[in-house]
Order: sequence, then C-alpha cells, then structure tokens
Amino acid sequence: MGLTLQFIPYLEIEGLSSIGRIRKLLNAVKENKIVLLEGRLRKEEETELIKTTMEEINSEFKGIELAVIYPESQNMAFFRKAKQHFINMLLGDRQGLTIVGPASVVKEIKKDPNKIQLFTTDVKVKAKRPSKKKKNKG
Repeated sequence: MGLTLQFIPYLEIEGLSSIGRIRKLLNAVKENKIVLLEGRLRKEEETELIKTTMEEINSEFKGIELAVIYPESQNMAFFRKAKQHFINMLLGDRQGLTIVGPASVVKEIKKDPNKIQLFTTDVKVKAKRPSKKKKNKG
C-alpha cells in the first residue's frame, strides 16, 4: 500500500465555513491521506478539529497527527516584521503550512527551522483471499 499526500491550496478552503474546513481535512485523513494544507487554520478551528477528531475515534479511525509550520519572525528586522504583518492582514491565514495525517499512519511529525520529519508506521492491509465455493454433486 502506498503513502498518499494530498496538497490542498488555500483557495480551496478560503470560502468554506470553519466546519467545512474541518470536514474537508477529516474526510481526506479518514481516507488514509496525509494532507498538506497551504496556510493554517485559525486557533479555534484547530481546537474544533481536535475536538471533532476525538468524537469520531473508533476501531477504524485512530485519530490525527497535526503540525503547523509557520515562518519564524523572531530574527527579522523591524521593517521586515512590519511587511510580514501587513501581508498577513491582506492574505489572511495563507502563510505557513499545515500537515494533518491519520494517527494510524503518521507516528510523529518533528519540525525545526530547517526541515520537517514525518515518521510513518507500516500499514498492513489484510488481503482478501478468494473464497472457494464447494460444489454439491448430487
């Protein structure tokens, strides 16, 4: 079984309600896809995503792993910080990258300023054997 990454551009979720954004992400994750979302969710949407996930956990859906990578502004000069703030006001939550994956596939997401490490588990799919039908002679 292969690993599927699904990129969702910010324009695809921009017009959706908070619930619509959460459903779009959860539906993809429930299909065992790792979602790379351009931008980020609002804090209250992240909270609601986690809450909704917890409510939907069952034997088939084990939950999610979530990481948000956001351009660091700590070491920026004042003018550059002001420019970044202005861009954020214009573009909304388009800055950064959100990664959401199923907990059954994504073991851990580590991030540091230079890289993202995504650790996955081996997903074993039970293959269905063709059933042999007994023929009744008689």
